[in-house]
Amino acid sequence: MVERITAWALGRSDVVGVLLVGSWARGAARQDSDVDLVVLTTRAAGYADDDAWLRELALGEVVRVGAWGPVTEWRQVTASGLEVEVNIGAPDWARTDPVDAGTRRVVRDGARVLLDPAGLLARLLRACG
Repeated sequence: MVERITAWALGRSDVVGVLLVGSWARGAARQDSDVDLVVLTTRAAGYADDDAWLRELALGEVVRVGAWGPVTEWRQVTASGLEVEVNIGAPDWARTDPVDAGTRRVVRDGARVLLDPAGLLARLLRACG
């Protein structure tokens, strides 16, 4: 799943970073754990206007869409029942001067960089300690 999403992101010029967060990132996932991702894009608003990206990923049925501060969550359920939460946000989510308190909580709860061509996410992880 993670490899598929990373490969998809590599093919998109607007995606500047992908971060695996939560229990899977910190190595504590259980059988019922969902997969949590943050996708940073220069076209964040466009993802809400055009759901072609959902069809490209083909993860499963969208069961929830909701805003969480600077990101929009797209929760999907795969055919196997695995829930995948793709949070779409602007690169500003990863700003480090200062680091947003919510972003810091997410990163400190477990984060692993999957795609970071410009080093934006690496800087964020260093700033969060």
